[in-house]
Amino acid sequence: MPDAPWTALRATPSSADDTTRTALMQAFFDAGAQGVHEDGAQLVTHFAPGTDLDAVRAVLHAADSACEITVADVPPIDWSEAWKASVDSHNVGKLVVTPPWLADQYDPATTIVIDPGMAFGTGEHATTRGVMRLLGDVLHPGDTVADLGAGSAVLAIAAAKLGASRVYAIELDEEAISNAHENVERNAVVDRVHVFQGDATALLPLVAPVRVVLANIISSVLEAMLPVIAASLESGGAAILSGILAEEREHMMRVLSANGWRITAEDAEDIWWSVAIRRD
Repeated sequence: MPDAPWTALRATPSSADDTTRTALMQAFFDAGAQGVHEDGAQLVTHFAPGTDLDAVRAVLHAADSACEITVADVPPIDWSEAWKASVDSHNVGKLVVTPPWLADQYDPATTIVIDPGMAFGTGEHATTRGVMRLLGDVLHPGDTVADLGAGSAVLAIAAAKLGASRVYAIELDEEAISNAHENVERNAVVDRVHVFQGDATALLPLVAPVRVVLANIISSVLEAMLPVIAASLESGGAAILSGILAEEREHMMRVLSANGWRITAEDAEDIWWSVAIRRD
């Protein structure tokens, strides 16, 4: 049997003066409302099934005897479908990142399918998109890539889709590992993307040398990892760093220069800065 509907109750104050409106709003709360929304001249709230609406009307009319009150059932909402409708695909550089229910409309060769219900990296974050936009010009066909702090493995999958022959997705969080494996399988890149659990500082030297390192991690960790990244790159290799706030750009530029890195490209979105770097 379907759940009983909630009731939307709207009240229009009899006067536009603040005193009447404030008194009526207080009456809503006195009648049991958990919140009140102002919709133009009207005050609106919702009451659960079983609420004594006659008693609510009495409280409101005690505050403003001439206010106009209307009630209507709230139509049932399928929240799972409503949530899906709020998630869209993203065209990022040469690729598309999409939830599974929108994947059929895109070319699988250039599409990354990620379930946005998982909280380990979905393409919804500006730092992920920043790396992907830079990756298209950094990656060469056949490259070996290491993705540090891989999360959902979205960036590792992106590298494989763009032509990398081997990608090491390294992630410390045990809960993210199973999600990374699922995404690698879902995107048919199992032959190229290899997921490892552990500390990137310890594991990166074991898979080195690589031509490209991707690291979407907070800036303080990136700074500490610069020496091991440098030691793990092939001659002529490159790295893409993200997770850096725009306000940290000048500081990071000084750090990179002091460590022998040259900036080859930058990307900014919202409050985030991403950068492609190499050593001469």
